[in-house]
Amino acid sequence: MAESKESNFNNIIRKIIKKSLFTERQIEIILNQKDLLDSSFSISRGAYYRQVGQSKEKLVALFYSIILLRGLGILLPDDIDVISKLSEQINVINDSDIFPEREDEVINVIEKLIRQASNMWYLWLGQLRLILVKCD
Repeated sequence: MAESKESNFNNIIRKIIKKSLFTERQIEIILNQKDLLDSSFSISRGAYYRQVGQSKEKLVALFYSIILLRGLGILLPDDIDVISKLSEQINVINDSDIFPEREDEVINVIEKLIRQASNMWYLWLGQLRLILVKCD
């Protein structure tokens, strides 16, 4: 049932979507619902609205996750800054034509920054565990 159509996204955005919680179709639906993308969908109305519901549920779950992780101190202000700066760059990338030979370089930089941010809280948890063990 897979349809072959040209993507609404460049290679970098597609690679980021693949690593996200969303499918490309769900991102298209979210953009379409927010009038940020004019895309036609060759699926039934029922299937479309089912996917709209799934997309909204994932988006709400993402917001709850961010609030929870930030509220518990897992996501730190510096992490939020990294996310904001990367988001701004994604906006630029989405509106730009990137040379194919530079795409991997851009993705590698994004992955490196995300891994650094996520590794920081793993280090913090490790340090906390050591402190707790010493207290026992």
